[in-house]
Amino acid sequence: MMSLNRRDFLRTIGVGASSFLMPSVFAAADSRKEYPNIIFILADDMGYGDLACQNPESKIPTPNLDRLAAEGMRFTDAHSPSAVCSPTRYGILTGRYCWRSRLKSGVLRPWDKPLIEPDRLTVAQLLKDVGYHTACIGKWHLGWEWPTRDGKPLNNKSAGSSVDFTKAIGGGPTAAGFDYYFGDDVPNYPPYCFIENDRTVGMPSVMKPQSMFGNAGVMLEGWKLDAVMPAITRKAVEFIKTRVRDPQVKPFFLYFALTAPHTPIAPAKEFQGKSQAGAYGDYVFQVDHAVGQILRAVERAGIANNTLLIFTSDNGSPGRDGTNMSGPLNSVRKYEHNPSRPWRGIKADAWEGGHRIPFLARWPGHIPAGCASSELICQIDFMATVAAILGKELPADAGQDSYNLLGVLKERALKTPLREAVVHHSGGGLFCIRQGKWKLIMGLGPGGFSGGIRKPKPGEPEGQLYDLKADPAEEWNLYERHSEIVQKLSALLERYKKSGRSAPES
Repeated sequence: MMSLNRRDFLRTIGVGASSFLMPSVFAAADSRKEYPNIIFILADDMGYGDLACQNPESKIPTPNLDRLAAEGMRFTDAHSPSAVCSPTRYGILTGRYCWRSRLKSGVLRPWDKPLIEPDRLTVAQLLKDVGYHTACIGKWHLGWEWPTRDGKPLNNKSAGSSVDFTKAIGGGPTAAGFDYYFGDDVPNYPPYCFIENDRTVGMPSVMKPQSMFGNAGVMLEGWKLDAVMPAITRKAVEFIKTRVRDPQVKPFFLYFALTAPHTPIAPAKEFQGKSQAGAYGDYVFQVDHAVGQILRAVERAGIANNTLLIFTSDNGSPGRDGTNMSGPLNSVRKYEHNPSRPWRGIKADAWEGGHRIPFLARWPGHIPAGCASSELICQIDFMATVAAILGKELPADAGQDSYNLLGVLKERALKTPLREAVVHHSGGGLFCIRQGKWKLIMGLGPGGFSGGIRKPKPGEPEGQLYDLKADPAEEWNLYERHSEIVQKLSALLERYKKSGRSAPES
């Protein structure tokens, strides 16, 4: 079948190209009730081993996440497209690896410009264009166009004192297909305030005290770091209630991007002391509570059977214990709790602990309950999966790295693995590629928080090759023993880079 470009794609769903700049009109009113509501909950820096249902040695109670796993499907080989934050968020919303964008390593810094390109189709816009009401609540961390009084752009060391907070902020969620946004853009970046749609809630007019965690910059007077998670959770619950009460009910998409358990590790008082893993464990417990609030809101609204709910994390955990709202890497292990268990490495690493993440999905009547899937998947597969749910074909210039998970979610037998391969990317920009049991890291070191990318010493291999079936701990480097595998995977990675896509064209 011939691939559609973006303009032709819009015509096939009855929407003009200009709709990417204005609210869309849904023509097929009779069919919209067949579409499920979609809730995508994204934790921030939560490890695979934080969930009790995945780690029998976890020191953190996660009853709501355990329940979600019992009522749906749990993936044991799910990965974030990057081992750090901003690139993963870009990938989830666009279905495209972020290393194809301008951001080649690391994350966006304070006051950075939008990362999602103006003409890039997002999951939110895709859903909006068929009549969904779309909302982003929580952490954005994908950049904005900040208006300044002097007209000069901000650098990432700016305190933000020149920002004109009386004006609309461009390039945020409402410019990327979301009808509504409420959140604290990045909890450890200025401005320290909430943003609703494209305006700050109040005027940040004072400087953050040096004693308060986070980058220096402007703050709303009286700002409290431990108030962020409760506020965005209330807003998400309120959104669900409001949508159901709307007399012109539309299916909705809620992208609920939590700010926990990322630093500042600031569990609210009611959650302190509720785990056996210090402040970090308490904050993870608060994440579980937030998920429980969403589950209850969905049930009270009577929409559980028509709601696809996904929970996952943007990358692995750095394992900080919460000392001064942060703490040294892996310090939470003093409580005999390992957020990465059973994998090697932590957030930002090319090793599994950097990007193998929890991924739970529930959709009663469609996803069988109590299932665990070992299928290799990536969070960028969300976009192609949504398109499949809608019965739509993605345009050729969208979702270039996204695979449709619908058959896996419905537990259909697959003759071959869903994905040809997954490309991993560390915080430092180290590439690796996974196919079947083989994982090739294109250099030495983890390329992240556990250590950078280093040059080989005389006699050392140039990269790392692991057989994850025989060696899930990534202890035995087989790079020099299996040169044919190294060559095969290296060539596949190069093809993905040069072709501009890794998913097959329709």
